[in-house]
Amino acid sequence: MSIDSSSDKTITVALTGQPNVGKSTVFNVLTGLNQHVGNWPGKTIAQKVGTYSHNGVTVSIVDLPGTYSLSANSPEELIAREYIIREKPDVVAVILNAAALERNLYLLAELLALPSPVVVGLNMVDVADHEGIKVEPKVLAAALGVPVVPMVASKNQGLDDLVAAIAGLSSGELPYTPKVPRIRPEHREVLAELCALCEEHVPQPYPAEWVAIKLLEGDSEITKMMEAHLPDKVWQKVHDILLAHEDAVIDVAGGRYEWVGRMTRAALVRPGVGQVTFTDRLDRAATHPWWGMLLLAGVLGLIFGLTYTIGAPLQELLDTYVIGGLSDLAGVLLSSAPEWLLGLVVDGILGGAGMVITFLPILVIFFAAMGLLEDMGYMARAAYVMDRFMHLMGLHGKSFMPLFLGFGCNVPAVVGARIIESRRARLLTILLAPLVPCTARMVVVAFLTPIFFGAAAPLVSWGLILMSLLVLAVSGVILNKVLFKGERAAFIMELPLYHLPNGHTIGLLVWQRTLEFLKKAGTIILIISVMVWALSVLPYGDVESSLLAGLGRLLAPVGGLMGLDWRMMVALLTSFVAKENTIASLGILFGGQ
Repeated sequence: MSIDSSSDKTITVALTGQPNVGKSTVFNVLTGLNQHVGNWPGKTIAQKVGTYSHNGVTVSIVDLPGTYSLSANSPEELIAREYIIREKPDVVAVILNAAALERNLYLLAELLALPSPVVVGLNMVDVADHEGIKVEPKVLAAALGVPVVPMVASKNQGLDDLVAAIAGLSSGELPYTPKVPRIRPEHREVLAELCALCEEHVPQPYPAEWVAIKLLEGDSEITKMMEAHLPDKVWQKVHDILLAHEDAVIDVAGGRYEWVGRMTRAALVRPGVGQVTFTDRLDRAATHPWWGMLLLAGVLGLIFGLTYTIGAPLQELLDTYVIGGLSDLAGVLLSSAPEWLLGLVVDGILGGAGMVITFLPILVIFFAAMGLLEDMGYMARAAYVMDRFMHLMGLHGKSFMPLFLGFGCNVPAVVGARIIESRRARLLTILLAPLVPCTARMVVVAFLTPIFFGAAAPLVSWGLILMSLLVLAVSGVILNKVLFKGERAAFIMELPLYHLPNGHTIGLLVWQRTLEFLKKAGTIILIISVMVWALSVLPYGDVESSLLAGLGRLLAPVGGLMGLDWRMMVALLTSFVAKENTIASLGILFGGQ
């Protein structure tokens, strides 16, 4: 595709790479706030699309899910390959971790077999240098036959060169002669025979040879597709060949690994034998069975301590000066307005949704802390040290990742369970996720404990959180024993190298999650607040004789078993829609007391 740099053109770039390579950092730095977050069609996996401009050319960049290969072993892998094949982006930018080059090159080996041209962003070269790993980008580019750009995305180094390489590759200015890996000689004739049988029947836009290779790999999605498109006689021949050569997958993977070895032989210099790297030194404590647990407990304690030590005073300031000031201002401006309008604004909107918004500082601090731990590579260690305890519930350490997300919000915890391969473990994780004390629940705790327990509020808050976690653990054990007969799952997980966190990436993460919270406060919570206020004043303007009081008293017998009056039961009922509604409801019901 030819691009006139002086004209207003648009090209599409697919950004891909394995997990923990800094792909999200590259995407965030390039697009900034010019990005849209949605879901892939028919999936719960997030789809990020952003834009940037280069020499008058608008570049639309699609952030594909992180994936280790292009086999149909997970929804992420299927999404990545289907997008590249069907949408035919002008350029595929694959981000590789220079500190884990050999493992990352396996994905590149598969990408080169697809039609779209590929440019390599060799990221984290600073981390590789720190670990004693040296990579020669020019040598690697010559071996691969594709452009290779060394980068440190977290410091915004090399990204201009990556942008220029993308533009040059899409315009044809840069040479593109990829050295595509081949299957081992033992099965090349078999591959050629499959290609001949399938070529006329392969649906567009799938490459025939790629389809034949996937058939030899035993790819379930491609096998189903070709069984549906091939005539019965031809499919029978293909099926017989596949049965006779079930070991072909070894030669397919072996050919790629041999290719990886050739690519890195000259371009990669590894640290000397016995050299202890920075990551190794830190992991002696972070992954130790006991020290690792103490470190995790200390990290979590520090996060919650900072969240409430810094966030609570800021929350009080917002409540006193912002919400209180707006309430006074509304009283002045609406002094001549109908009484119901004044009550709606002051008691319904500001007393309800406004009260929830005052807890924004607590959430921002928590989001920032979570983003910091995730970006620097510690979260995988937390999952590792928790593996033994997760096994008590029939889970493994990888389930800790989505459950830990639940401290922020239970919804992404449920969605995040997709990373778990085992259907049984995934289902159990989803069942347990709502029991994690999320920030919305902790906001409620932070609001109520000072009212009832005064100076002992921090200790009570800790006790309530620990009790929630204990209930989660006991529930997990019971569910595993009753529903899943005590089955256990194996645990394999990559531990990324430690690296300095990127402030831009963390800031953007905090921004996006804060916006999500404000959208909720401005929609669901606001609507519920207005409804609760309306029901609390109708029909006579008195809470005690209102429709809401009538509903609450119907629930009072049930609440009495838990020591809750009708007001508390109403607040509990509204929390089913969103936990933050508890505060909004209590703010309205007790606002005048």
